[in-house]
Amino acid sequence: MATEAMREVEIFATCPQSKDVAAADYLTRVADVARWSEQAGCRGILVYTDNGLVDPWLVSQVILESTDQLAPLVAIQPVYMHPYSAAKMVTSLAYLLGRRIFLNMLAGGFKNDLVALGDETPHDERYERTVEYTRIMLDLLRGEEPVTLEGRYYNVKNLSLTPALPPELFPGVLISGSSPAGLAAAEAIGATPVKYPKPPGEENPDDHPDAFGVRVGVIARETADEAWSVALERFPEDRRGQITHRVAMSTSDSHWHKQLSDREHAGGPDAGADGEPEPYWLGPFQNYNTFCPYLVGSHARVAREIAQYVGLGCSTFILDIPPSEEELEHTGVVFREALATASS
Repeated sequence: MATEAMREVEIFATCPQSKDVAAADYLTRVADVARWSEQAGCRGILVYTDNGLVDPWLVSQVILESTDQLAPLVAIQPVYMHPYSAAKMVTSLAYLLGRRIFLNMLAGGFKNDLVALGDETPHDERYERTVEYTRIMLDLLRGEEPVTLEGRYYNVKNLSLTPALPPELFPGVLISGSSPAGLAAAEAIGATPVKYPKPPGEENPDDHPDAFGVRVGVIARETADEAWSVALERFPEDRRGQITHRVAMSTSDSHWHKQLSDREHAGGPDAGADGEPEPYWLGPFQNYNTFCPYLVGSHARVAREIAQYVGLGCSTFILDIPPSEEELEHTGVVFREALATASS
């Protein structure tokens, strides 16, 4: 997947979730997906966190030990650990393995997970808390002076971090940017805001900062028919999943959940007016198979969609969990063509 043009765009895969893989097979599966992602030229790999998954820091250590350069994008839930502990994990992995990671700062997550932990902080206030949390983390990792912060959510005084983090291993930072509160938080901490996008033709350029990210799945083949055949086999309609989706949406206060759920058309192989169907598809999301829109179609057509996102200022793509090494190879074809188009 790697090309000269791709150095201007960072591409992340996503790590398998422990709830989807048998315990006896999980470590091997994580290592395999990490190696496929690195060989495909991905910059890193997102590692989820929630109440039902194994610890993302331990999974990230497996990823680092299985690859040479791939950077875990670790999802950090402020409710789970103090910002000092999270910063200590970053610098400890750097000290032990000499590797850089990325931070995916969370303000929310599944609402029922937060309630179970005794956290009923409102949506926008969670972003304010994440800003305080991230500032403490990043100031500790910079190591320029002891950190003191008297905030609404955290208080630290003359706090230092040892071992110090080498400057070249300072983490990249991402955060959800689907709401005004998320965009404000991204600006406050210097993070890349990531959204669950509309079709590129519906995106308003004025709604985006200079650089942003999108979370999107890709299924592409030589022809649209081949791609849709793969997509429908992988993500068939699931009545139980649709019910679960509706229940989850009824309890969620997530802006991006609502934005995707409120779309009138999910797309699909019969959605195109002329010729090849429109690539944008919400079928997997609506059947509770995954949490992002998909782009499905021929390599050339999906590449045009990706190129439009890049033209809008998208600098980061977070892909869905790859089911196979072959799928990443097809995705690589798409991105090579898309970035060649975007740079021409």
